Amino acid sequence: MTRRHLRLGTRGSALALAQSQDVAATLTDQLGCDVELVRVQTAGDASSAAIEQIGGTGVFVTALREALAAGEIELAVHSYKDLPTAPTDELVVAAVPLREDPRDALVARDRLTIGELPAGARIGTGSPRRTAQLLGLGLGLEVVGVRGNVDTRIAKVAAGKLDAVVLARAGLARLDRLGEASEVIDPLTMLPAPAQGALAIECRAGDAELVALLATLEDADSRTAVTAERALLSALEGGCTAPVAALAVVAEGSDPGDGPELYLRGLVAAVDGTDAVRLSATGPTSEAVEVGRRLAAELLDLGAADLMGGTRT
Repeated sequence: MTRRHLRLGTRGSALALAQSQDVAATLTDQLGCDVELVRVQTAGDASSAAIEQIGGTGVFVTALREALAAGEIELAVHSYKDLPTAPTDELVVAAVPLREDPRDALVARDRLTIGELPAGARIGTGSPRRTAQLLGLGLGLEVVGVRGNVDTRIAKVAAGKLDAVVLARAGLARLDRLGEASEVIDPLTMLPAPAQGALAIECRAGDAELVALLATLEDADSRTAVTAERALLSALEGGCTAPVAALAVVAEGSDPGDGPELYLRGLVAAVDGTDAVRLSATGPTSEAVEVGRRLAAELLDLGAADLMGGTRT
């Protein structure tokens, strides 16, 4: 029987609320649920310090997961890239909805692209992955560490404190601010974070009725792609602060009779941009975890662990 009332846990940022409201609207419109949004403050929201200084992986989700386990909420909506890769017995990602475009985007003064920014331009990001790839372009850009929500980061450009910032395109799209992007960055220039653009809808594993209800929101190809990307990240023993990038897509196989195939690209870079290793792998969609682990092993064989340095957990 469909539940009529669900408490949905969410962070209080504009982006988190937009994501959660979209899921709530779908649950209401398609399944007839009455959804109450419950704001939960996480450690990542309470501090402006660098993520690795306030606990690293999990700082945006731990409080939500604790609220789930305590029965204070029935489900939570996360940006999937914020979830630790280690599984939990008590909780389950019951659905991965259709993924937004996972690419990064540039918001720059005068609507410049990365290639048009002059040497010495100040470009803001709080991500070691983005920092490594920006410096690796060899354009003489100065990368400045920033934290804060989308509004805060874009405001630094508008105020002239930065020449540009790099953000997830998905976040801009969900906030209806995609028009402010001066460039959507080609993955050949900047490979995104594992699971970027994807949402994870999590609930208690023992709540079979809700697990089945949420499963109707699942997009199989999105789940397959992020499973491969996160398997690679997990095998590299890297968290959300490691300079690891990955992007998987599901496409038709080279042989018409073989069905869809998974294509995965991965990158590990030195944070100072001086070196990087990148490889790709393919395999059947039913072997997403194996494809991710295999590509991680090949990256490690090429020295990925040395490039990650102190970010390895």
